[in-house]
Amino acid sequence: MARSLRSWLGGCLLVSALGIVPPPENVRMNSVNFQNILQWESPAFPKGNLTFTAQYLSYRKFQDMCTRTVLTECDFSVLSKYGDHTLRVRTELADEHSDWVNITFCPMDDTIIGPPKIQIEALANSLHIRFLAPKVEKERETWTMRDIYNSWAYNVQYWKNGSDEKHPATSQYDFKVLGNLESWTTYCVQVQGFLTDQNKTGEWSEPVCEQTINDETTPSWIVVAIVLTASVCVACLLLGCFALLWYIYKKTKYAFSPGNALPQHLKEFLGHPHHGRLLFFSFPLSDDSEVFDKLSVITEVSEISKQNPGGSCNLRPLSGQGLPSS
Repeated sequence: MARSLRSWLGGCLLVSALGIVPPPENVRMNSVNFQNILQWESPAFPKGNLTFTAQYLSYRKFQDMCTRTVLTECDFSVLSKYGDHTLRVRTELADEHSDWVNITFCPMDDTIIGPPKIQIEALANSLHIRFLAPKVEKERETWTMRDIYNSWAYNVQYWKNGSDEKHPATSQYDFKVLGNLESWTTYCVQVQGFLTDQNKTGEWSEPVCEQTINDETTPSWIVVAIVLTASVCVACLLLGCFALLWYIYKKTKYAFSPGNALPQHLKEFLGHPHHGRLLFFSFPLSDDSEVFDKLSVITEVSEISKQNPGGSCNLRPLSGQGLPSS
């Protein structure tokens, strides 16, 4: 109040004595994420309504940005992000005006880094955080501050809800996992942008609180036991299926093609070891020039054997018939 009164009295004395319009006061640049707003305060002046004109230096010539505005601010967001810029503003009253008030502004160094956004997902005894870098204002494309600065990183601080003890963390990526936390506990998280090469920090985001959950991870030995048991069960099932298919195959083959079998008396004869040896040695050694005929032994059930099933059957040569000679 006292300062405003002194300014008003000073302006009245200045106008009364010299007839000069006082310049704007407290000229400053308010730049956040490259939204550059030049701001000032209107001087105390008893005569009429004051207007203001703001300009910027372009190629050694000043260009108007705001002309005869009654506002106490002007948007300079169209300026290039690189290099230094000279801005100036003055007070005007009809045909009279004050002196220019100049300031120098470098967007890359002077702009304030706004707060990032965060997304939190609670998993087993941990919080998985995704960072969203602040967007660059007045850009046609969706550029973020991370796209402008190469040395971008994130400062993170988290704490138990209701506690004053904060734990710091850093991430150079858009993702961070806070592990080894207590189950079923609410944690609050804040994040800010950080430029490592300039040691420049941005504004902190609003705290976001999330409750952790219980660790429901299955122990590794239980997983191994389940895998082994499942493997044994699958192997047994496959063996059972193979045995069943083999059994069905054999039954089906026997049903549709039972095959030929030797007579019972030949099976008994060949079943004795000494008969087998005698039969083997009874064959003379054959020459390559000898020719043999094929002899097939076929069992035939006669009418007599059907009527006398208990009768014996003797093997003897038929009368008047002999084996074919070679």
